[in-house]
Amino acid sequence: MSTTLGFAAFDATAPFAPFRFERRAPGDGDVEIDILYCGVCHSDLHTARGEWEGTVYPCVPGHEIVGRVTRVGASVEGFEVGGLAAVGCMVDSCGACPSCREGLEQYCERGDVTWTYNSPDKHRAAPVTYGGYSTRIVVDQRFCLKVSDKLHLAAVAPLLCAGITTYSPLKHWGAGKGKKVGVVGLGGLGHMGVKFAHAFGAHTVLFTTSPGKAEDARRLGADEVVISKDASAMARHAGSFDIILDTVAVPHDLDAYTSLLRRDGALVLVGVPELPHPSPSVGKLIGRRRSIAGSLIGGIRETQEMLDFCAERGIVSEVEVIPMQRIDEAYARMLRSDVKYRFVIDLASLR
Repeated sequence: MSTTLGFAAFDATAPFAPFRFERRAPGDGDVEIDILYCGVCHSDLHTARGEWEGTVYPCVPGHEIVGRVTRVGASVEGFEVGGLAAVGCMVDSCGACPSCREGLEQYCERGDVTWTYNSPDKHRAAPVTYGGYSTRIVVDQRFCLKVSDKLHLAAVAPLLCAGITTYSPLKHWGAGKGKKVGVVGLGGLGHMGVKFAHAFGAHTVLFTTSPGKAEDARRLGADEVVISKDASAMARHAGSFDIILDTVAVPHDLDAYTSLLRRDGALVLVGVPELPHPSPSVGKLIGRRRSIAGSLIGGIRETQEMLDFCAERGIVSEVEVIPMQRIDEAYARMLRSDVKYRFVIDLASLR
């Protein structure tokens, strides 16, 4: 066991505060990582503030983790002390169900995924798992990822959630040359959706309610920007999209986007609102065999594929690096959409 310093929410309303806890000693198949950077995800806020059921306090969020290996178990392969490593949203799964065997651990059919934080800890080092708002983490090598030193590490961290959450559905639904792809919202997820759709060669269109985001969207790779409150601008795109990736995490009218899909097009939801979306019109779906689908992060194999793709193409997130002590301020700013486009914590601030 090793004592680790983190920052924790002790209840749904209290400011974050320092919290010391124990990490397990690395076993034969484990990798210990000295955390350098951890991205700040909206899921962290929902969990820490008790907006999703089941938060166990004290809660140490953080599932966009990049760091340097400090110890490895005797049977570990592919990771060496001093090398770079990353951890995303999961640190274990059953490993035996069809989804896990196919490398889709996030869809574990036994419901046995161990999430990086606020999940029952199978190793019993603590009542629940504690995440990356801390100085170190110990992870089974099967859930540890390799990181290229070609990229700015702070900007790599959000790829572990925001990146794979958009990469996976775009790959699954076939974004690429000759396809028209829409991205709804230009936030932490949306800006990565635009980058990936562009990198895959798709004609990329950003939908936003904010005209002021048009210039940034084009800089990030959007071929067109549509102001979604402009009915005539929306109507000009009716029936033309192969895929629309909806990253918005507040309830909104899905019919506005299903109307823009061509036959067999898909509206893919990745944003999780606190309350349900208004019920969509079935008529808009069955008339052209359109679908509304959802997607949850990506498996470990696909996440490594995404990290390798990003290293080859020089793709990273747009980030603002903050010290750990400013996490409450960062949460307040996230609620105001006052970040371009992801906060990342420099864990040197805890040492």
